[in-house]
Amino acid sequence: MAGFRALAEQVRNPRLVTVRRRTALRKCLERFAPYGHRATWHHLCTRAGFALQDRDPDPARLMAALAELEEARALWLAYEEEFAARRRREKHHGIRQPSALDEWHRRTWGGYDIVPCASPQRHPAARLSEVLRRMIAAMEAGRPRRDCPVCGGTRFAWVPGPDGCPATGPACRECGVLAPASVLTPEALHTAAGMPGARAAAAA
Repeated sequence: MAGFRALAEQVRNPRLVTVRRRTALRKCLERFAPYGHRATWHHLCTRAGFALQDRDPDPARLMAALAELEEARALWLAYEEEFAARRRREKHHGIRQPSALDEWHRRTWGGYDIVPCASPQRHPAARLSEVLRRMIAAMEAGRPRRDCPVCGGTRFAWVPGPDGCPATGPACRECGVLAPASVLTPEALHTAAGMPGARAAAAA
């Protein structure tokens, strides 16, 4: 199975027909998709300017989408290296109790669903790398906040899981991301939990 770099080279390869280059870009999202597969694909198509179902998009637009994805992946890989080095230092000094940051990093290991979205069609407008920078900074600060770490919005709605499963998290009603509960104040979480029908609200 091809890795991210091999797939990225296929996207860049001008000797391949465009449909294969597009397919390679989709497969890149199986290796790295900060918003989850569908929402990340929607984001890349929207920002690069081609339709989700376009089988033969302008190769230049495919390249623009790949460039944004690679930029975000490079930032995330650098963060993962820094995180691993920090954990080694902490363990060396006898600090083994996992923190909220450790739990978030464990859940997002590998670069999938780092900043999940309540709806595939609703996600931040900023570049992926900028969204990741904001979320990483908020998590590393370790200070609960009343606003969304990505867009600064202050309206949240709790998104329930499918088929009556437990709630999955507070969704920002401005940009659509599900913020880690640990990054929000108890007041913000309480407000979000008191707003039913969050999935529809977040997608509106």
